[in-house]
Amino acid sequence: MFSDRVSIVLRSGNGGDGHVSFRREKYVPNGGPDGGDGGDGGDVIFEVDPGMTTLAAFRHHKTYAAGNGSEGGKKRCHGKRGNDIVLQVPEGTIIRDQESGRIIADMSGKDNSRRIILHGGKGGIGNMHFATSTMQAPRYAKPGKPGIEIDVVLELKSMADVGLIGFPNVGKSTLLSRVTNARPKIANYHFTTLHPNLGVVDFGDHEDGFVLADIPGLIENASKGEGLGHQFLQHIERTRFLIHVVDGASLEGRSPADDIRTINDELVSFHEGLGEKPQVIALNKMDLLPEEERQHVIDQLREDLGDSDIPVFSISCATGEGIRELLNYVRARLAEMPNETTVYETEYFPEEELTEEELPFSVRKEKGEYYVDGPRIEKMLGFTNLESEKGFLFFERFMRENGIEDELKKLGAQEGDTVHVCDYEFEYVE
Repeated sequence: MFSDRVSIVLRSGNGGDGHVSFRREKYVPNGGPDGGDGGDGGDVIFEVDPGMTTLAAFRHHKTYAAGNGSEGGKKRCHGKRGNDIVLQVPEGTIIRDQESGRIIADMSGKDNSRRIILHGGKGGIGNMHFATSTMQAPRYAKPGKPGIEIDVVLELKSMADVGLIGFPNVGKSTLLSRVTNARPKIANYHFTTLHPNLGVVDFGDHEDGFVLADIPGLIENASKGEGLGHQFLQHIERTRFLIHVVDGASLEGRSPADDIRTINDELVSFHEGLGEKPQVIALNKMDLLPEEERQHVIDQLREDLGDSDIPVFSISCATGEGIRELLNYVRARLAEMPNETTVYETEYFPEEELTEEELPFSVRKEKGEYYVDGPRIEKMLGFTNLESEKGFLFFERFMRENGIEDELKKLGAQEGDTVHVCDYEFEYVE
């Protein structure tokens, strides 16, 4: 089974409800409210596991939920926060919103090795907060905010410097096993490889090596999704250089030049940038040809490719002939290129998207103070952590983009005035 693209459901935890209770002490007949706040719901977190190479762990389990926060307790006891759920994924995993296809996160390692994808709902407020001079025994508390549920697609794009491309059964896996410590499954039939195998090419001379990926065999019309085309092609996107492995002996009756043109056409059809990646041609299985025929095959390939200036190397994965020269050339080319990892920018923010629902809210002035509330405001605050810098910046942007700041100005808000946003109290600042 192919395991580099899976669909799963993520659910953050619900916030616990605030509690309603009153002090019960001996000789204190009318104890005040002491109901505690509910705990926040747990977050959904993704984390890179360097030891993982596929998304197979997600094939049989489709729903992943964080824990709910606990209800507040008596004596002002705060409810327990819900447990986070931490999902381990291979480096290079893209997380997309299933409905829109937009990117939520790119788990490409380094600064992107751990991401909170969904925050849990905020815990509700206990009745201890609602006592006033006119209401000393409030019998209500606020419920916790619900968590968020979204359907996502996990998509693995391999993190490798160099990709081995070519038709099935041309020797890519054999080449990988010969030049690295990777041990891919190798057999003499098509599609032995169903997910990329990665290995490190170590030159043993204290010079930098590189990461080499065996990209599963492509076929004609792969860019249109035939076979496992889209899943295979996506692994090429992060590579900096390509080794195009071709059956130089034409054991299956195909022309090496036709193979190269077909695969390169598929790269361009899938994504224009793939066709622009530098590459080298490795004519494999040349040991099966008589010595006098080998140069003829190379010359014929150059002639068939016409104006192509792609370098051609004659190799044999079985005997090792020509492989060292090929790898030295690739290393030299990589040294000339910028060593930059392709990182895909976030396009979809689940919590921000949910606050864009057309729910009502109100902005009003009462007795010299200003009040902002309503279902839309409550929903936004339900999964916004105002204690974090990112959360507060989102809150400020929400107030500005929804016209709330303009409404406060129209109502006459001045520097230093008090603004109540649901259960929060702020000082108005120009």
